[in-house]
Parts: sequence; C-alpha cells; structure tokens
Amino acid sequence: MARFVCINASSTVQLGRTTLVGLDNSPLQQDFFGGIPFAEPPLGNLRLQAPVLKSLLEPGTFNATSFGPACLQTELPLSAMSEDCLTINVFRPTGTPAHAKLPVVTLTRYGGGFLIGRSMNDNGSGIVAQSVARGTPVIYVNFNYRLGPLGFPQGQEADNRGALNLGLKDQLAALQWVQLNIGTFGGDKDKVTVFGESAGAIMTSLLFLNSPIKSLARAAIFESGSQATAALFTPERREIDWQNFVSGVASCASKATSGSTFGCLRSANTSEIFEGLSAALAEANELIPWAPVLDGPGGLIPDLPSVLFKRGQFARLPFIAGTNLDEGTSFTSEATNSSDEIIESTFAMFSPSVAPTTLNSSVQTLLRLYPDIPALGSPFNTGNNTFGLSSQYKRASAIFGDLNFGSQRRLWIETAAEAGVPTFGYLFTQPQPGSPPEQGVAHASEIPFVYGVPSNASASELMVNRVMTDYWVSFATSLTPNDGLGVPRPEWTQFTPNNKAVIQLNSANLTMIPDNFRAEQMAFINSNPAIWRH
Repeated sequence: MARFVCINASSTVQLGRTTLVGLDNSPLQQDFFGGIPFAEPPLGNLRLQAPVLKSLLEPGTFNATSFGPACLQTELPLSAMSEDCLTINVFRPTGTPAHAKLPVVTLTRYGGGFLIGRSMNDNGSGIVAQSVARGTPVIYVNFNYRLGPLGFPQGQEADNRGALNLGLKDQLAALQWVQLNIGTFGGDKDKVTVFGESAGAIMTSLLFLNSPIKSLARAAIFESGSQATAALFTPERREIDWQNFVSGVASCASKATSGSTFGCLRSANTSEIFEGLSAALAEANELIPWAPVLDGPGGLIPDLPSVLFKRGQFARLPFIAGTNLDEGTSFTSEATNSSDEIIESTFAMFSPSVAPTTLNSSVQTLLRLYPDIPALGSPFNTGNNTFGLSSQYKRASAIFGDLNFGSQRRLWIETAAEAGVPTFGYLFTQPQPGSPPEQGVAHASEIPFVYGVPSNASASELMVNRVMTDYWVSFATSLTPNDGLGVPRPEWTQFTPNNKAVIQLNSANLTMIPDNFRAEQMAFINSNPAIWRH
C-alpha cells in the first residue's frame, strides 16, 4: 500500500476568506492539507481549559503543506513540539470537488497511553489510495490532541474547576470542525466514521457514553480499546501525580500542595511545563498516570461504563470492535516470576478504590482461572514454550490482556448487540515473524495492516493488509464490511445475541469463529465490573 510523499506541487481549498495551500501528491493522485488549527492555541488563560473551537482562519493564504507540531510529551525534543498543537489534517483524492460528498474517516489515535504520539505518525494516504482503487473514495482526517497533565489533568483542583478530560474535549472540537468544514474539501458531514486504536479507541468509545457523538458521526471502529480499558477512577485518586507535575514547574513548585495551582501554571512558560511533565513521569507509579477520569453528573464520563450500559445510556451507532491475540504481552514485565508479583501489580492498579478483602478474593479467583500452565498463557497457542522466561510471564500477560482488553471488547459488543446496534467483532491473529516471539501477536500489531505495507511484506501479509483495509473502508462507506468491492474476502457476519461470532484476521485461516475463547475467565471479570473499575 502506498504512502504519502511530499511533492512540490500545490493544491488549494477556499475555507471562508482563507486560501489553504496544500500539497498535490501526484503519484498517489491525492491532495494533502495539514497543520490547520481547529482550536485557539491553549496557552495563557486557555491553558488547562476546554478547547475554544476555531472554525475559520484569518483572511489570506494559509500554508497547509505540512503537519503541525506535536503536543508536549517526553518522547520528542522540545523543538519538535508546541502547546499550539491543536491542528487537523485532511487527505483526499486529487481534485475532489466541494459537492462530491465523500464519506469521511476521522482518526483519533496516537496509541500512546495518553502520553505520546502525533498525527504525522498516522498517515492516511494508503487508506485513501485503496478506497479510490476499489471505487469507494473516502476522505481521511486526523488531528492532534493534548497529552499528559495538559490533556488529562488529575486531582481535586482540576475536579473543582471542571478541567477534566480536556483531551476528549479536543477530540470533540476536532469533530465539530469536521462538521463545519469538511464539505469544503468534498466530504459529507453526515457520513463520518470515527476510528481509533488503543488510547484513541478508548477515547472514541468514551464519547459513546455522554457526549454529542450522534450529531458528529454515524459509525465507529475501535481497535484494541474500549471504554474501561484504562480503568476509570475519580481525579482525586491521582492527586500526587498532579502535585509531582506542579513541583517540577520551577516557578510554581512552592504551590504544588496548595490546591490553587492553575493561576501559576497559566503564567509558566512552555519549557517549565515540559520540565514538570518530565518530573511527574519520573515519579509516577502507574503505567498510565494521565488518563480519562470520571467527571460526574453532566460530564462526559458520569459513571462507570458498566453502570451506564445497564441503564442503556450509550450512543447506538454501528461499530466494529476488536482486539489482537496477545494484548497483554506489551504491558507485562518479562521479569515477572511469581504469583505475588501478579497480586501486587493487580492491587496497585485497583486499590484503594475497592475494599481489600473484596479485591483480594477477586484476584485469587483470577489466579485460579488463569493457572500457572504455560500452554494456557499468552502468547497464546505457543504450547509450553516460555521463551527463556518464567512461566508466570505468560500467566500475567494472559490476565492483563483479558482484564483490560478482551473482556471489555466482549462486554461492549454484547451490550450493544443486545440493544439492536449493528456490530462486527474481530480477533487479529496474523503471526508476527519480525517481532520477538515472547510478544506474540501483540498490542498494535494490526496497525500496519490497516495503514500500509507490513514490514515483512510477504504474500500472506499483503493479503491480510488488503482485506483489512477493504473491510474498514467498506464499513466507512456503507456501514457494512461486506460491500463486495475490492479484493475477494469472506463475509464478516454481524455480531448478534444469536450469532456471537467474530472474524479471525489471519491469512492462514480468515474465517468467522465463535466469540467464546476464555469464556469462563472473561465472564468472571465482567460479572462484577466495579471491582476492576469497568
């Protein structure tokens, strides 16, 4: 699948009184418009505030030939980042007229645990190219959202000020921008499919709880992430993380425990904020310390998803949802070598929000349901091979993957199907010969198969690549993965209460399979979801 190449020709779009000058990627017959602000710069008094939508630009000419800078994070040099990072990008078939009304795929990703990532890493030119080749052209949109403490503030003060889940609100602002402006690029605002992987899938699924998502999109695709994949707590639980962040901002350090930090933080310079972020991450004792939080009545996440599911409080839009075979391996220490370590890590994830006796009983049941038998562990289907590691590594990986990914995908798709929502599930099991064998088919393994040519580029991998992209594009354009266009592929049957089946995405066995793997284990996890903050 082709990738986007910067070409020195230009393409233009008139957005109000502004001429956007983008790039004409002639080899792919695509136009690219990048780095377009969709919100006012979240600086000064707008730092730690909900985004202010920027629906139009200043009159004149705007250079849209490149992606905008990344939002603040620790993975990049400060010179590659900016707090003025709320920008959006549009890929479209060359010369698409404003009246074309093409379906739109809007990606939220990074897949960086709400801490890292940038939109330039998720180039959609391959998806657009294949959509054109199969006769169902789409427009692809992606954007940046705020990360870490600037995107997901924690603590009592953030709660008091209503400054929670700002990254989710950035996502909503980007979708609102699409509603206002995508018609100018030839897109149809009534045919928007929201699409996410990992953190992006978590964010997108959370918008199905208590947001105006039904006015912003008509369908969704969730890759390896559901509402409670990152366990949900009130913001007060991570008060110490907020204090560590403020302590690292030199001019505000003395106020770290004052409960009144926002004023000072809004006056600090970006370099100081960056140092605070780095200091907070160095002190964090959680895998994902900056994440969406419960924000109470009227908020985007007013209660645990499982509670809202029981009330029927979720958007009823068609969706695809799936996971990879070995979601837990990437998040499990290869040094794990005892049951006690598994118990300790599980307690760290969920206490003190659950009574110790209740949590201990539940963890003991997990250990019984996931015995220390290598053939039952993850990477799955690898027999008694432990790859030179303790057998407890495979056990812990299986528990983490099912607790945070598999059980949540199953709970979400079953809940929606019971409500009559058209849903389609998948399990990605394509072997990964280029990855360490102890990782198996790990978290994020499917991404190259949707976006571009997999690194191995074998015939079997290319087949899965084309099939997956066709399924995804078919769903975005017709609300079913089975439009019959593109490469020949099996019918992907709808997940229903009477047909609980998912498609196995694997070149050697591309077929529907029953969604009953590890049924007892996941049923236990979903039987009392409050314990796991689901």
